[in-house]
Amino acid sequence: MKTLLLVDANALIHRCFHALPPFTTKEGKPSGAIYGLASILIRITQNNADLARINAEIGVNGNVPDYIAAFFDRPEPTFRKEMYEEYKSHRPKAPDELISQIIEAHLLFENFGIKSFEIPGFEADDLIGTAAEKLKNEPDLKIIILTGDLDALQLIENEKIMVETFKKGISDTIIYNEKETLNKFGVLPRQLIDYKGLVGDQSDNIKGVSGIGPKTTAQIIQKYDTIEQFLEKGQEEKSYGKINASREIALLSKKLATIRRDAPLKINHLEELKYKGIPKEKLLAYFEEFGFQSLAKRIISA
Repeated sequence: MKTLLLVDANALIHRCFHALPPFTTKEGKPSGAIYGLASILIRITQNNADLARINAEIGVNGNVPDYIAAFFDRPEPTFRKEMYEEYKSHRPKAPDELISQIIEAHLLFENFGIKSFEIPGFEADDLIGTAAEKLKNEPDLKIIILTGDLDALQLIENEKIMVETFKKGISDTIIYNEKETLNKFGVLPRQLIDYKGLVGDQSDNIKGVSGIGPKTTAQIIQKYDTIEQFLEKGQEEKSYGKINASREIALLSKKLATIRRDAPLKINHLEELKYKGIPKEKLLAYFEEFGFQSLAKRIISA
């Protein structure tokens, strides 16, 4: 069994930026988030006890992922913003120290020998969803999505596609499959878009239906499967009047929460993403430029 790792680069670098102190290089260049991201990439591209634990959890007899790709957001407005002007509008402008490190992260992935992708108008999640959709039918392949949030849980499919995310910091992770998702939200991964259609998602300014909480939503989705089915058949339910009165908001929220799987992503063959290992000399030179001596030692000792 081989593994394909799909990395949400923006989500990871945001997490690193907020989880670590604001390090700078000797020239004063912000580097804390790059340091954190590099540390994560070392963990997933070198054999170690943590990687062995993850492989055991996902049922893979192997070590470093066989295939890896990274995906970035673009600064241009996305199709969601065109659909709903208020989408993510409550978020403050990203500080320059973060923006510069998002730009720098492209070079970091290149120095690790990992291909990265971005498409104007789409978020990294949409590219990940598209890549997973394109490649999920490859024989003897498991797909792991590495991300800093829970948006990608909707992409989980049995034991074929799973999500690894962080419990705390940048090293303590958890693997989500269908069972873990059901335990956490009370619905299946594919039903999370309907769940968010009713509950909303404050982090993305997706409204949902006011007054409909997680418990009621889970009960509705368990019984009716989708918002549309509930609106068609759930007239006798206590919450029907409130949801029906906000049906346009609920259906728009569901649409905003849905990860696209049809982005114009130019990945035609799995072998394009083959990971050939860390290019040590190139990466060590990059670490020296940033003063990442402790990270360099981890590369040398591997």
